[in-house]
Amino acid sequence: MKVIGRYDRRETLAVTLLFILLTVLMTWPQVRVLATHAREHQDVFFNLWRLKWIAHALDASPAHFFDGNIFYPEPRTLTLSDAMLVEGLIGAPLFWMGLPSVLVHNLLLLAPIVASAVGIFVLVRDLTGSRGAGVLAGIVFAFVPYRYEHYMHMELQWTLWTPWAFWAMHRTIETGRRRYGVLTGVFIGLQMLSSIYYGLFLATLLPLCGVLLLLGQPWAQLRRSIAAFAAGAVVTMAICTVYAPYLVTKDERGGRPESELVTFSARPSSYLVSTPDNVLWGKSFASRGRLERRLFPGLTAILIAMIGLLLRPPPRAALVYLVALAVAFDMSLGLSGHIYRFLYYYVPVYQGLRALARLGIFVAFFLAILAGYGYVAVARDLARPWRGAIVCALALLMLAEYRVRPLALIPYMNQPPPLYAWLKQQPRGVVAELPMRGEPLPGADPVYSYLSTFHWQPIVNGYSGFYPDSYLSRLDAVSGFPDEESMRRLRMDGVRYIVIHLREYPAESRESIVNVVRNGYGLAELGRFSDGQDDAVVFALR
Repeated sequence: MKVIGRYDRRETLAVTLLFILLTVLMTWPQVRVLATHAREHQDVFFNLWRLKWIAHALDASPAHFFDGNIFYPEPRTLTLSDAMLVEGLIGAPLFWMGLPSVLVHNLLLLAPIVASAVGIFVLVRDLTGSRGAGVLAGIVFAFVPYRYEHYMHMELQWTLWTPWAFWAMHRTIETGRRRYGVLTGVFIGLQMLSSIYYGLFLATLLPLCGVLLLLGQPWAQLRRSIAAFAAGAVVTMAICTVYAPYLVTKDERGGRPESELVTFSARPSSYLVSTPDNVLWGKSFASRGRLERRLFPGLTAILIAMIGLLLRPPPRAALVYLVALAVAFDMSLGLSGHIYRFLYYYVPVYQGLRALARLGIFVAFFLAILAGYGYVAVARDLARPWRGAIVCALALLMLAEYRVRPLALIPYMNQPPPLYAWLKQQPRGVVAELPMRGEPLPGADPVYSYLSTFHWQPIVNGYSGFYPDSYLSRLDAVSGFPDEESMRRLRMDGVRYIVIHLREYPAESRESIVNVVRNGYGLAELGRFSDGQDDAVVFALR
């Protein structure tokens, strides 16, 4: 295995501009409404809350960094889901500069798609010596249907550290230099802090590839590489100590039940299903699959990878990535596969994962590398004009396969509605936004979580990957609001401000509910304000 070439800034800049342009085209019309619109989904509100909480905590209360203001009085609420630390740290200065929240969100959503494509371009170009192979790999990795399936999940777009981790791994094996081993560890750590799912998947699959590539190496080279990787492993562990509060939360919450794993794991047929909005394949797959189980990586990529493996004897690295693809595929099946079943029962850290189908992006990653090798096998002996024509033709075929109908985007608030601007001016106190409904979850709580970023009062509402037991019990207790049980529970929780969103109640009962709270329980009405959609009435509980 030989990694070639040196870093070329002009080439990398040109490729970056290419993938910026392609990302604009493939996510149209997102760029037209970059500062105001995003995909309609409750997780967009959750993205915004996490990003803004990190900026707020760094500025106001670093000692309580993981103690988000949702799910009061629970501690460490940021650890109930992926904290997106790298995303938050990058976004914090942008928020401090006063950029619109939705603009920061969308920049942090689209930039990692571009960066992921550039990263795998560099990796595949170095492995194959072909820029065309790198471009094709970048298109596969950046625009497979998986990306659109999870367009609302910011952390699932942050794959950019993965190709650089593999690039550093190859450099470590080739040179034996400790700095590349340390870089490998840094990139794994950054991937963990960007997306816990991807960090764990990378920490599982990269060592497998490294071991296979090291087999048969001369002892002197093997010893240097192992020492370099050991240094990298220490760096990764040091970086991941930031997530120590997660261990406390996991001990309290336990792992994911097997039923959830079954629901959110892939099936072999998932890799034959595209997203419904796909222009070419969408109608064919409209009645098949479900969220997390639409993992079709594209026919063009599959064919070019197969041709490359069959046309010429594949390089050793290509065979290693073929094995890695098979392992990622098996792991994505969750408990229906072999590898993850072992990890789930015998390695506790894997018990906190729910959606094993997300390994589909690693299947796409390894397929993209194999497609790069496939292109080289086809075009290696051709003249440059023919190689260019083949690259263009394959790129157009891939883009046609991955194209989706224009994204359906909705506006999100960058400025606080009057209710939340008023709450910001009030003395510190716990807020309860009502009604709170147990079915269907999550109701309006993702919206309330985001809107709390305009005042930063603690709220008993919340939305995350896990729901604390105290929150679930509160849903039951306040389901009959306004009644004695709900008032007793709100007092027990230390609530100071009760916000009643009138639009959530039948029109004929809205004023009677307000009268019961005012007259039946003697609470002081603090005001009536617009919540951005309708009127909300605020009462002081104590």
